[in-house]
Amino acid sequence: MNSYRIFIVEDDTVIARVVWKHLSGWGYTVQCAADFNNVLGEFATFDPQLVLLDISLPFFNGYHWCTEIRKLSNVPIIFISSASDNMNLITAMNMGGDDFLAKPFALPVLTAKIQALLRRTYDFGAQIQLLECNGVVLNASDGTLRVHGEKVDLTRNEWKILQLLLENREKIVSRQALMTRLWESDAFVSENTLTVNVTRLRKKLEAAGVADLIHTKRGAGYLVG
Repeated sequence: MNSYRIFIVEDDTVIARVVWKHLSGWGYTVQCAADFNNVLGEFATFDPQLVLLDISLPFFNGYHWCTEIRKLSNVPIIFISSASDNMNLITAMNMGGDDFLAKPFALPVLTAKIQALLRRTYDFGAQIQLLECNGVVLNASDGTLRVHGEKVDLTRNEWKILQLLLENREKIVSRQALMTRLWESDAFVSENTLTVNVTRLRKKLEAAGVADLIHTKRGAGYLVG
């Protein structure tokens, strides 16, 4: 069975349901977009390894969402569209798409394209891992942080703290657990150093438009959620 996650962004519910059923039958973990005004948020939460992206969508078209996804990830994207003229094909590739499939398409052709693209992408590279909460997206593969699509620079310690908190979203992480994570690359981190790093991290998140992401649980540690 396949372990890959595939995200379908298709507003035609009949097509989306047929593709979902077909790919699920092949063993893939499949999710269809539900809120077409929040495709990026659903993408970050699901953290797929391949995206099937229609061009004509409510609110914003597929080209827009491809651009937004590319700010976070190099995940392979296959555009699907009934508009199969050369201009749409060229635009799809220039916007960051990896392949293009014109409607109506045969399901075996779709499957073959997906399998080939997954092999090319993941057989020789590490898989992408995204950690997301309230518009904050941490890419654990390349060490980048984006808040509402905008990149935010973090120090190594700030990044490690946020990573551990997001990995344990809605769970309290003790100060000792955070210091242990920092000791993996630093000789020693004091209680005061940890406090300073958390304070700076909070200020950077607030400056980027996200306040109260990190909550202090007195005597216990910190919590994100």
